[in-house]
Amino acid sequence: MTPDPLARRQRAEQLAATLPPLLVAAERIASIVSQGVHGRRRVGGGETFWQYRRYQPGDAAQRIDWRQSAKRRHVFVRENEWEAAQSVWLWRDASPSMHYRSALAPVEKAERAALLLLALAVLLTRGGEQIALLGETGRPATGGATLNRIAATIAHGGDDAAASLPPVATLPRHAQLVLIGDFLAPFEQIEALVRHYVGAGLRGHLVEIVDPAEETLPFVGRTVFAGLEGEGEVLVGRPESLRAAYAARIEARRAALADLARAAGWRLTTHHTDQPAQAALLALYTALSAAG
Repeated sequence: MTPDPLARRQRAEQLAATLPPLLVAAERIASIVSQGVHGRRRVGGGETFWQYRRYQPGDAAQRIDWRQSAKRRHVFVRENEWEAAQSVWLWRDASPSMHYRSALAPVEKAERAALLLLALAVLLTRGGEQIALLGETGRPATGGATLNRIAATIAHGGDDAAASLPPVATLPRHAQLVLIGDFLAPFEQIEALVRHYVGAGLRGHLVEIVDPAEETLPFVGRTVFAGLEGEGEVLVGRPESLRAAYAARIEARRAALADLARAAGWRLTTHHTDQPAQAALLALYTALSAAG
């Protein structure tokens, strides 16, 4: 059954209260992973114009476009494509289905997704990479302030009304996307999203977060299955009799997701919440380093 609004608010407040431990855990995991990998290759500034943006404190004066600024009420700077193209845009699923946790896992899927995103952000900022949250305002940036802002946004953005897929946004060509979620949205919507960003020239990495019970269907006897996103309840007398067919459906969907990623030139990583986060982070950061 879908949680009531009060339960949603309480869960969001609980996540916000755990921000310091979550960030500490992300730093620890990032430190473990960084010992065995090399940083991503950096690319210098280019000459191809990408966009104008509002001047922000810290921008070099020579980047101000005085002609463009004279036409408007604010000061604007000029960004070239390669300066923005080497950015990494991060997103994690905060929809209701991510709040599932079975007795087989120590954490909810949402908590693991937040931990992986933050740990990856730590690794990227240590390497001086430009990062940003997909769907949030603000340009890609690096450094401790950027990391703290992302951590705060994650802590206070765990609303159960969040969408199951990221928004369709206009991003610079050759940027990279990291999308972390359970990808339980209708497959045609996932396919349309990937095709949009592939058509825009972006590379991507999908991290599928799975609770082990979602694969093994370990339930025995009369069981009530309640949807977290308004699907209602279903009473199943003998769920163990459905395991073979259920496993086949899960395998087919993952194969379709893998085929979609492969055809797009993207990477798909599957992470189970009963497993340590380090392995998934290492695989993801290695893939980013190779693509960089």
